Amino acid sequence: YKIISFATERINFAEHIAATGEIPQEDMNKISVTVVDQLKKLRDEFKIREENIFIVAAPVFASASNIDALKNKMTTLTNKSFDVLNVDEEAKVLVKGAIPPVDFSSALLLDIGAQTTKGGYIDELEDDKLQFIPLELDFGTMTLTDAVKKTVANPNQANDLSTYQEKSFDFNPILRKKIKELLDANPPVAKKEKIYLSGGAVWAFATLYYNENVKEHFVTLNMEDVMNYDAILKNNFIKFSTLAKTNKEAARVLSTYDQQYLISANNILVSLLEGIPGLENKKVFFVKEGQVTWLISYIADRSKKVNTNF
Repeated sequence: YKIISFATERINFAEHIAATGEIPQEDMNKISVTVVDQLKKLRDEFKIREENIFIVAAPVFASASNIDALKNKMTTLTNKSFDVLNVDEEAKVLVKGAIPPVDFSSALLLDIGAQTTKGGYIDELEDDKLQFIPLELDFGTMTLTDAVKKTVANPNQANDLSTYQEKSFDFNPILRKKIKELLDANPPVAKKEKIYLSGGAVWAFATLYYNENVKEHFVTLNMEDVMNYDAILKNNFIKFSTLAKTNKEAARVLSTYDQQYLISANNILVSLLEGIPGLENKKVFFVKEGQVTWLISYIADRSKKVNTNF
């Protein structure tokens, strides 16, 4: 496939919807402007045929009480249908879009999101049939941070960094236990040769640690780098604050996640990698533009060359 255009504008939709139960009017306005601008580009600059243009929203939007208002607004503005991805289909879409078809049978995907960590792998059955096996951990960057803060006895200290670091360390055994239960319930994971990782936690690591060297769509990761990053995150954060003054991508990371969120994100990443058996013999990749996986998945589903029937 060829990516002809890619644009991103980071708005904390998940946080806003979780806080109020609906899409704030300001977010709705930003969505409208962004979609209309991108549609114009697709139609005018790239001459994409109308039947090949789709507008899709993340599953988190399904929980918003005013989702119908957004759907109606989109349809009025664009004359196109507006679909919200089924939360039960999200992991499958991520796997289809993030793992190259040639690696379907030998890889697994894990996406560390704000609310949960999800993904899965594909088993090859008889007659060239494929079976999708979902994986889900009920901790994401935001939910783990909230869970750790709830263990702080004095609410006034919940935002104190040293207190948070201490409580975060104390919470790690609970996180590891959850991950062990997930992996023990899915023995085929141990046989997978490649691990594809996506989501904000891995984006933050790759951007802050490798900074200018993140050019490829698939970025090779190793445990030593993840642990070195972890040490800087917890003991020398000023290094990243300084980097953000001259590096736009690093600045984007720090405007999206504060230090507490970044610590939680990397605790999930470290615990996942430590929990996977035989990691030293596997290849680990970061899927750089995770947002594109949705697009690739939609395209793959409409391709006559790729078997995505799972």
